[in-house]
Amino acid sequence: MSRTEELLRRAKQGDPRASEDLVTENAGLIWSIARRFVGRGTDLEDLYQLGCLGFLKAVEGFDPAFGTQFSTYAVPKISGEIRRFLRDDGAVKVSRGIKEQATAIKIARNHLTAALGREPTVLEISRQTGISPEDIAIAENATAATESIQRETGEEGFSLEHILTDTESEERMVEKIALSQAIGKLQEKEGMVIRLRYYHGLTQQRVAKVLDVSQVQVSRIEKKALAHLRELLS
Repeated sequence: MSRTEELLRRAKQGDPRASEDLVTENAGLIWSIARRFVGRGTDLEDLYQLGCLGFLKAVEGFDPAFGTQFSTYAVPKISGEIRRFLRDDGAVKVSRGIKEQATAIKIARNHLTAALGREPTVLEISRQTGISPEDIAIAENATAATESIQRETGEEGFSLEHILTDTESEERMVEKIALSQAIGKLQEKEGMVIRLRYYHGLTQQRVAKVLDVSQVQVSRIEKKALAHLRELLS
């Protein structure tokens, strides 16, 4: 039995020292997840404390019978606790850095449109600004009204919101882990489309600009990816 397994066993039996040791030994993981939410209106230290709460919930709910490593189970618990606080507290805000990026992107887009006589691609804007295509997508998405992952996507009627953000039950947690693993098995472009559409909430049109392809191609890739996900999760 590994040290982590032993500490988990003791913690589930009510040993507070074991729980403290688990938090200490996994502090790096908790901090790394907390940092992802910096700039949304809550101090990093508070985000870390929320992450610790999610981590302890993972300790309480973990069962080796799930067939996953504890860290795999804990990550969505930690991020889910932080997301739920930000959502319920209404504290999700666009950081100054993202606003500055969005302004630079807008200026570059207008300049390139005038110079090229057409709408520039995201790659052209990236070369002009030095901002990566993914960061361009995130900045524009954060400062514009876009589709939410809470909506069903087009005629597919397939919503990932509950699987991606629900942390209320262990059954849903296992589903979320399975979904993450399934997305990792998709072809590279399929996985990118799913992440941009459902994790970042981009429209098909914006995804098309990020990938420098047509919206029709994005629609086809998305439908194919969703079909593959259904097969992998069935």
